Amino acid sequence: MPKREILVLQRNVTKKLESDLQSSKKWHIELLEQCESLKKGREDSSKKRGLSLEEKREKMLEIFYDSQDFYLLKELEKLGPRKGVISQSVKDVVQSLVDDDLVSKDKIGTSVYFWSLPSCAGNQLRNVMKKLESELQSCKKRHLELVEQCESLKKGREDSDAREEALIELKAIEQKYHSLKAELGQFADNDPATFEAMKEATKVAHDAANRWTDNIFTMRQWCSKNFPQAKEQLEHLYNEVGITEDLDYLE
Repeated sequence: MPKREILVLQRNVTKKLESDLQSSKKWHIELLEQCESLKKGREDSSKKRGLSLEEKREKMLEIFYDSQDFYLLKELEKLGPRKGVISQSVKDVVQSLVDDDLVSKDKIGTSVYFWSLPSCAGNQLRNVMKKLESELQSCKKRHLELVEQCESLKKGREDSDAREEALIELKAIEQKYHSLKAELGQFADNDPATFEAMKEATKVAHDAANRWTDNIFTMRQWCSKNFPQAKEQLEHLYNEVGITEDLDYLE
């Protein structure tokens, strides 16, 4: 191949490579821009969504674990926003941690301090695990007892014609019992025990009525003695509340 043609071919290949390189750079830049745009969109979405309660709890625990210090509530309300927890929700979040024994709380003088150490949290979780394991063993034991009891009760209760007949007879007796009980309820007013209870209640009500009647007479006598100048006003008051001249004891 002539030297001139070789040079032309080299120039064409070089141009092609340069063009491909420029296209590759352009595509690479566009791809980076898209990635940055997606990343920014996710960050904006996360900020807009806000933290869940569990995320807030984790953030507040980080404050305690990182510093291993004691805090007042107002100090935590200042530190919370640095972790993405708004100050208005710090109190409720910290209280939820206290309720779950993940944060300790104590009053010293007039101030209330909060603290939590990683070692304390580990011990608390281990205690919870032991408690749950103990409850699990108790439940397993109770389950075995119930299974054994169930198997024991099944003995002698196998399906048979005699058992089927007995169950039918039992159902009929129960229906008869409920029917008789409902019929008996219709005669409750004539029941001697009910009648005696009504007599006793009537006597109690009779005595109470006479007792309060006596109290009214005593009150009227006291008012007449201590406020003789207000006789007309008192009589008007008595009439308004239903205390008339025909008021008397029950026979």
